[in-house]
Amino acid sequence: MAIAKNQVVILDYRLQNGGPDGDLIEETFGSQPLQFIYGIGQMIPAFEENLESKNEGDEFAFLIKAAEGYGVHDPNAVVEIPMQQFEVEGKVDPEHIKPGRPLQLQDPQGQTYRGVVQSHTTEVVTVDFNHPMAGTDLHFTGVIRTVREATESELDHGHVHE
Repeated sequence: MAIAKNQVVILDYRLQNGGPDGDLIEETFGSQPLQFIYGIGQMIPAFEENLESKNEGDEFAFLIKAAEGYGVHDPNAVVEIPMQQFEVEGKVDPEHIKPGRPLQLQDPQGQTYRGVVQSHTTEVVTVDFNHPMAGTDLHFTGVIRTVREATESELDHGHVHE
């Protein structure tokens, strides 16, 4: 069965930075394979486009340029936030503003944003709200393990059931 919209795809993959000789970012071989419903927006569109019409047992290898993956690094998404925003009862917990620490912040309208602390001074905390893989070309290799029709329940819930 060839991969098409509303089908469950189960695959193993290796993801490397930039190309086949790039640093390993992650892989599923020897662990839990990736499972998703094709064509409902769960995956990067370019990832799905490269898998379209493949069948069980097919191997794949493709590169997704940063702009088609998680985007290019946007310097405007690196912002300085006043230190007072991190105060709780007049104090800032140093662990909350440690460089490399992931943060989840909300704006006044309740929209949630995920970022990573880059640095801080006594006045501001610099937070990068780019996706962690922004600016990274993604090289995937792998094999399609299973392709099947998604059940009505899976389609209703928007995810694969075990």
